[in-house]
Amino acid sequence: MIIDKHIHTPYCPHGSTDTIEKYINQALKLKYKEISFTEHAPLPQSFRDPAPDKDSAMDWASIPSYLDELQKMKAYYASALKINIGLEVDFIEGYEKDTSEILDELGPHLDDSILSVHFLKKNETYYCLDFSEDEFERIIGVFGGLSTVYDSYFSTVLKSIHSDLGTYKPKRMGHITLVEKFKKRFPHIRPTQEYTEPILDAIALKGYELDYNGAGFVKPLCKDSYPPTCIAKEAYKRKIPLVYGSDAHTAKGLGQGYEWIDKKLLEHK
Repeated sequence: MIIDKHIHTPYCPHGSTDTIEKYINQALKLKYKEISFTEHAPLPQSFRDPAPDKDSAMDWASIPSYLDELQKMKAYYASALKINIGLEVDFIEGYEKDTSEILDELGPHLDDSILSVHFLKKNETYYCLDFSEDEFERIIGVFGGLSTVYDSYFSTVLKSIHSDLGTYKPKRMGHITLVEKFKKRFPHIRPTQEYTEPILDAIALKGYELDYNGAGFVKPLCKDSYPPTCIAKEAYKRKIPLVYGSDAHTAKGLGQGYEWIDKKLLEHK
């Protein structure tokens, strides 16, 4: 019985048009026990989406429909599947106050949420880390090297953990090694564990959870979980609850990576 707490929906501009009901039917087919729909939360209205296609998040106008549809599905399927209404919230350095206001508005309607880093800041300009391998290569050039990108990413993740985002701040950190999405093309010399040790310490101290994300296994230039098993084991040693997330952007994406993650480490067996 799978518990999957990182799932996207047709409300995602860079996802598929698969209906929420199609996701649910696939979840039932896979014998899921519980799911969290965690669509990308709207970005602060004063923030300009740095992704080349401007498709990083759900728009504000879609929020009422998103919440209403999920409330109906949650009630209708209650006897067959536990459905949580959630959001994946972006930590954007310099927009902490705006993000707090978003969470104050939307938090009361949510059962679950994730805090993730997709955007890096340099000289007052923001860059979308995971858009494509070509964009990642451009970012390496802008930042002056791969090591600088890694330094920036992991320092931003650490800032997100320590950030004050108010009462409704998410308590689960999303895909903390997303910077490795293209690692087969852009291999990094320094062991990732050196970056993640202070991050895991901070997560443990805060009592937060960790997204054990299977999506990287299906990314041709990654072929690994976010975080890799060696880091997930270090999280487990620190008694950090690890929660599987497929990070599915299509109904068929449900369960992706689940067969390869170390299920002994999961909070829910």
